[in-house]
Amino acid sequence: MADRQIMIFKRPLESRPDSVAREGTRMITIEDVAKRQDALLASLETIVRMESPSTDKAAIDKLVQYLRSECEKLGASIESRDQSEWGDLTIASWPGNGSKSGQILVMTHIDTVWPVGTIERLPWSIDGDIARGPGIFDMKASVAMMLEAMRAIQEQNLDHRPIKWLINTEEEMGSPASRPVIEELAKESDLVLCLEPPVPPHGALKTARKGVGMFTVKVTGKASHAGADPKAGVSAIQELANQIQYLHSLTDYDLGTTVNVGVISGGTRRNVVAAEADALVDLRAVTMDEAERTVEAIRGCRASVPGASVTVEGDLNRPPMERTEAIAAAFQQAHAIGQKLGLDLQEASTGGASDGNFTAAVGATTIDGLGCTGNGGHADSEHIKVSGLVERTALLTGLLSEL
Repeated sequence: MADRQIMIFKRPLESRPDSVAREGTRMITIEDVAKRQDALLASLETIVRMESPSTDKAAIDKLVQYLRSECEKLGASIESRDQSEWGDLTIASWPGNGSKSGQILVMTHIDTVWPVGTIERLPWSIDGDIARGPGIFDMKASVAMMLEAMRAIQEQNLDHRPIKWLINTEEEMGSPASRPVIEELAKESDLVLCLEPPVPPHGALKTARKGVGMFTVKVTGKASHAGADPKAGVSAIQELANQIQYLHSLTDYDLGTTVNVGVISGGTRRNVVAAEADALVDLRAVTMDEAERTVEAIRGCRASVPGASVTVEGDLNRPPMERTEAIAAAFQQAHAIGQKLGLDLQEASTGGASDGNFTAAVGATTIDGLGCTGNGGHADSEHIKVSGLVERTALLTGLLSEL
């Protein structure tokens, strides 16, 4: 899901000799990945060309089958969680080797906001360091990165913990069916790596995300002729206007809480007092306490126009991903691995949500924003940096084998 930067955290890197590879351990470098850049881009092109909008199960399942085949070639065992409405979920698993224990869960999604046929209007292309194509930034580049990382780990026989890779198919829709699976896998994992896009323009990782609430406010009034008998009517639109003012008053920028009425509708004709009106409402909150408080305030909408009634439907869709001490420590370890690769990773808080919100909320240590650098998610300008694809693939390989 698209999001924007709220705050950048910058802290000095502590000396943590236990957070990086053992002395003498082989580590995949950026130069190693660069030698396979053409193969990496070819894999990404295949994935981008297999268009997969969230609501097209047949299209998504074609990509699902391709990725399962590729994972099996890399020695993974495959578990399918079939779905009737959405694309089938995939859990690819690799047993650990060496002395490292504790499972790592990697999360990606393959559904996009782009309908089938967009590839004709926004074709796959590479121009210098920029690669384009529908869904490339959010987040098909991440899928290609994961395949390449596991290939390197298998071919180089690198030590790693047990790894599970969840390939989601309806994240852009709020993960309505996959949420229980995500939470189940997170509870059995020591660490979660979410390969959502990083924060543009410098590619900061995400160690905190706002929670998201989604609501529909419905107002019922009474219709009448607006010219001949206006007093007999009760305007649902007038009452909705009052509710909009109330809802927007709940915004508190100092606390990071925003309430936005994004869509309104109501009435039938210009000369009829409206009997019905409704609004779609978005909530963002930094902490669970603040989210719960604001949810109750939204549910507390009450009619002020005599004769009108108000009902509220909806709830918190994704809980906040709060920056815990464990998440901060995990970022420091990732930063240390990045430094070994010559990367200076930063961390950020964002206003958007992802499946990382679910994993953090059940107590799993989560690092988000590990996808490829670029910009333009959900927009015609969507693109990635080829150099970023190489760098982030090396970083992902390092995280999977060194953490």
